[in-house]
Amino acid sequence: MSLRKLSSSATVPALLLAGAVFAAGAWVMPAWLAFLLTLALSKALVVLGVVIQMRAGLVSFGQALFYCIGGYGVGLASQYLGVNDAFALLAVGTVSAILLALACGWLLTRYREIFYAMLTLALSMILYGVLVKSSALGSTDGFNVAPPSFLGWVPQGDARKQALYLLAVLVATVAALGFHRFMVSSLGRVTEAVRENEIRVEYLGLSPQRVLFVNYVVAAGVSALGGGLTALASGHIDPDMAFWTTSGEFVFIAILGGTGHVAAPFIGAIVFSVIRTFAIQEAPNTWQMTLGFILLALILFLPKGLWSLVARDKKPGVAV
Repeated sequence: MSLRKLSSSATVPALLLAGAVFAAGAWVMPAWLAFLLTLALSKALVVLGVVIQMRAGLVSFGQALFYCIGGYGVGLASQYLGVNDAFALLAVGTVSAILLALACGWLLTRYREIFYAMLTLALSMILYGVLVKSSALGSTDGFNVAPPSFLGWVPQGDARKQALYLLAVLVATVAALGFHRFMVSSLGRVTEAVRENEIRVEYLGLSPQRVLFVNYVVAAGVSALGGGLTALASGHIDPDMAFWTTSGEFVFIAILGGTGHVAAPFIGAIVFSVIRTFAIQEAPNTWQMTLGFILLALILFLPKGLWSLVARDKKPGVAV
């Protein structure tokens, strides 16, 4: 068995073990930490969407578009449709984002490099502008999201935070397993081939645009899941979810964690949330500068992200 296959086969039990450890921590960690990790895992799902596009050679500066759609889908379904179940709310937000991605994907995947990045950013800012001008949706203030139920169970107080944390762990674990499977599949390999040389992919009889389109739609769905979980955990949504700085934050986390493994976005998101929380607490007026210095140091010393600290270069042809 090659080292690459061995590493791939070890990933699934490692992800399951990590999910079990995080889930077990729900009964020992304080409520504030559970809330912080819930938001971190939610953002990691969006970063997963950014990473799979980066693996295809595309950088999305507008991933907050689907993050916001997922959040507003949850909020609108709760407020106007009377849906209270957390699983149903997440489904509404995710389906809404996928439908939008199906409409926009064929246009965006015709472009590459800076053109793709700017178009994704433009779509996100269009949504931001619409939400800011919409008084029915709370304009710049947004609106609150009612506490959800879980298959008929309505927890209160800290139990609600614990339930939302466990839901985030469950969704994150399933998403990580799914994306691992995607990355090692034929479609995942072709995605990396598109990044290297589109012409050769066409010679193989495949359409690079269709491959990128599938990538775009999948990234939209998982990003909407992250937005929906954020809306449920924070109990509030507003247009800033679609603002360009939010998209920049997701790109920052993707660079911080790296793109070499499905676990990298989760590591990056958790580290980012911890650093930002303490930076805001210790230096509320200069915390952005702190993050800037961290990004600069990362580019200089860890260009492949934090994952490069735990990953070792392995030759795929060496047998074990």
